[in-house]
Amino acid sequence: MKPFIYLLALLLGNFFAQSQNTYQASAAKDFDLIHTKLDLKPDWNTNQLIGNAELTLKPWFYEQDTLILDAKGFEIETVELNGKSAAYDYNSLKISIPLGRNFGPEEKLMVAITYVAKPDELTQIPALEGLKYKGLYFVNKTENKPQQIWSEGETEYNSCWFPTLDSPNQKHTQEISLTVPKAFESLSNGLLVSSKDNGDGTKTDTWKQDLPHSVYLTMIAAGPFKKVVDSTYSDFEVSYYVEPEYEKEATHIFGRTPEMINYFESLLGIKYPWQKYAQMAVRDYVSGAMENTSATIHGSRIQKTVNQLVDENSDAVIAHELFHHWFGDLVTAESWANLPLNEAFANYSEYLWDAHKNGKDAADWNNFVELNQYLNESDNKQVSVIRFYHDDKEDMFDSHSYAKGGRVLHMLRKEVGDKAFFRSLKLYLDQHSFKTAEIHDLRQAFETITGKDLNWFFEQWFLTSGHPRFHIDH
Repeated sequence: MKPFIYLLALLLGNFFAQSQNTYQASAAKDFDLIHTKLDLKPDWNTNQLIGNAELTLKPWFYEQDTLILDAKGFEIETVELNGKSAAYDYNSLKISIPLGRNFGPEEKLMVAITYVAKPDELTQIPALEGLKYKGLYFVNKTENKPQQIWSEGETEYNSCWFPTLDSPNQKHTQEISLTVPKAFESLSNGLLVSSKDNGDGTKTDTWKQDLPHSVYLTMIAAGPFKKVVDSTYSDFEVSYYVEPEYEKEATHIFGRTPEMINYFESLLGIKYPWQKYAQMAVRDYVSGAMENTSATIHGSRIQKTVNQLVDENSDAVIAHELFHHWFGDLVTAESWANLPLNEAFANYSEYLWDAHKNGKDAADWNNFVELNQYLNESDNKQVSVIRFYHDDKEDMFDSHSYAKGGRVLHMLRKEVGDKAFFRSLKLYLDQHSFKTAEIHDLRQAFETITGKDLNWFFEQWFLTSGHPRFHIDH
């Protein structure tokens, strides 16, 4: 039993830490976004995207008489509801569409919107002045740069280029047709089902994903890439999109990917769940990398020559983004407060891969580096790993969610043992495949497998801030 004063101090500390921030609930699901069909054409002269979106939705549980969609900074041309022209209100952030009557959860709605997305002009809108990212990025051709277009949806930036319900607990299937110069390679989620030559120097590639995933994981990209298919893997297509001068280096850069897939499948007891796995290196990328479902984006710095790869490869980030395809893409954190359900696991996969490929000493060094990354951040910031109180969802992307989260998973593994740890992960993934989850779903999976009450562990390490501090004299 802990002394009363200790418990009081702990409770007060958490209360005061939370009281400075805002409680962030999971987004209310008034509607269920079922399917998104997009017909997109980039305008390379204006850095705008001409789009036609067809959304299939239905009320989640309660009857609804108004549909509100996220759509940032669009020029709206037409809105149709179930095939008929519809009235709407638009305030540069959201489209509000009166439905004319109450619709119940058994009734589907078809909404069609023609629009122009203007990602480069978003910050001119007063309500979006502080916007961190713009969702869609045009890279204009210069002497030193190839022409490219690519998207970055996390956290809620895909609504900068198509109308949607932009929250992580909305999962949809999709079909995207993208019109680009004929010489370009395009990429999106799922499989390329057709490529049509338009006879004007352009082509329209249609990508289809039949498996549901969260809206922020939807992506498009195109440019004068070279696509290299990894011939060492045959279960599904594994491919690498690089700039032409790195075509011969592609399998050296990404070539351990098939081995990683096999290793993670055997470790988790669950096959890679998607239809392909592509990785692309783009210019001017705004993040480290992004686990878009079946189509990971990396920054161009991942491209290295064989000589450079002798000194250092990018296996850590490659493993990280691949592991997300189970933890993040297959099972998705239902809110940004639960982000470590995505990122702590991806972070820990770097340790797992290191131990498998390079041995325990290399993995332990990784563990030491990550621990100190968290400790350095903790000098100025101490919050819980899972935190329902935060002011900005972008604040969740820190060393608490990543580095500390990964170390906590390692402790949990040591607490329950390897067999129970990986069997619990399999149960968690099985129970929530193609759905969302919160931290208590993970706890309950571990409790089901081990037969132990692990609330104390999750409360202490995931839901409370801080870490042990020792002062040693001798």
